[in-house]
Amino acid sequence: MKNYQLAEYEERFFNQLSNITEKNNLINPELFNKYNVKRGLRDKDGKGVLVGLTEIGEVHGYIIDENETIAVPGRLIYRGIDITDITDGFFKDDRFGFEETCYLLLFGDLPDQDTLMSFERLLSEYRKLPEDFVRDMILKAPSKDMMNVLARSVLALYSFDDNADDTSIKNVLRQCIRLIACFPLLGVYGYQAYSHYHGNNSLFIHSPMPEYSTAENILHMLRPDSKFTNLEAKLLDLALVLHAEHGGGNNSSFITHVATSSGTDTYSVIAAALGSLKGPKHGGANIKVIQMFEDMKQNIRNLDDDEEIEHYLVKLISKEAFDRQGLIYGMGHAVYSVSDPRTLIIKEHAARLAKEKGLEDEYNLYLKVEKMAPEIIGKSRNTFKGVCSNVDFYSGFVYKMLDIPVELFTPIFAISRIAGWSAHRIEEIVNSGKIIRPAYKSVSKRREYVSMDGR
Repeated sequence: MKNYQLAEYEERFFNQLSNITEKNNLINPELFNKYNVKRGLRDKDGKGVLVGLTEIGEVHGYIIDENETIAVPGRLIYRGIDITDITDGFFKDDRFGFEETCYLLLFGDLPDQDTLMSFERLLSEYRKLPEDFVRDMILKAPSKDMMNVLARSVLALYSFDDNADDTSIKNVLRQCIRLIACFPLLGVYGYQAYSHYHGNNSLFIHSPMPEYSTAENILHMLRPDSKFTNLEAKLLDLALVLHAEHGGGNNSSFITHVATSSGTDTYSVIAAALGSLKGPKHGGANIKVIQMFEDMKQNIRNLDDDEEIEHYLVKLISKEAFDRQGLIYGMGHAVYSVSDPRTLIIKEHAARLAKEKGLEDEYNLYLKVEKMAPEIIGKSRNTFKGVCSNVDFYSGFVYKMLDIPVELFTPIFAISRIAGWSAHRIEEIVNSGKIIRPAYKSVSKRREYVSMDGR
């Protein structure tokens, strides 16, 4: 069969079978209510079903008073310590905070000065890839998706670990710390390969600097001239801290628990978490925010006119603007409804960077949309549940000001969240729970087998 005939046959084949497949996999929506299925592991009011316990992170957005759920200002807590206190602490001392945060999440306590320096030294020593890994695994097979580069590279690192399947705490700690150290290299080098082979740009592979923090090394390796300001590095470091952990119930952290409970190796677990984070419903939201604002700027004649902005937001909700999904991206959260603490923190510091970059007008546009959106959403959905901006609303804007390419937005998230994933993997191993296996009820009708002649 000739190639064009094969292509036509294949197209007809899959067109026909895809319709059959969809029809035979569709479940009557009424059955989910009949059997009280907690779709998405959530109650009808959106509250997550309790499936585990953790000491690593807490996402607090409401209280229960006389059996009534009452929304309160959001709090994010790492190992019992409020994220606001953590960020205030390292900003007050004018130092970077991500490495300290990694230590806190992994070991449960804040390090003293000597311990932190030892941990930073260990990360620096581990911040290197196996010989020829960049050439053979990254440059020879460049991908247009950096999350796939990360997942593929993590699985490839299994082959270079003589104790890859050892799930003792000591060995898993070693593996996790190596991955925390190497993730910035995998992400940035993956982008440089993409930029060169798919974008026809010059190829830059800068070795990490041992004296630099994680945030400094990302900017150093990413930029052709390796130059960056202290404020730029501090803002990227802050973003890493704010994304490092968000409780055990978020999709990728829960997958970390699920995969770990099967007894599999660290590399397989982290690759699974990366696959989850890649999903646009999880890790790609800040990209949508940036795209939404670009569309807004193209379709609003006067960005100083509040009525025009409001009209555009109404069109978003009405599925008449941007991607016609009926969403104002960056608004709303599964737990936070009064405020997202990460948003409050990053917004304050983003203002400083916007001033340094001469982007105060664009920053003010974000402020206007953030103020208008909750009321517009509330009116359109006839709901009294509060809606607030989430961290994605401003994080993409921060990355844009840092000249981080959009292809690296979600990988930056992963470079940060690997700390939380590592902590959750270790916690699952230490508590040696059962393999996680929720129930699925079969609702298919019983049928008799039909022989070939009778079909």
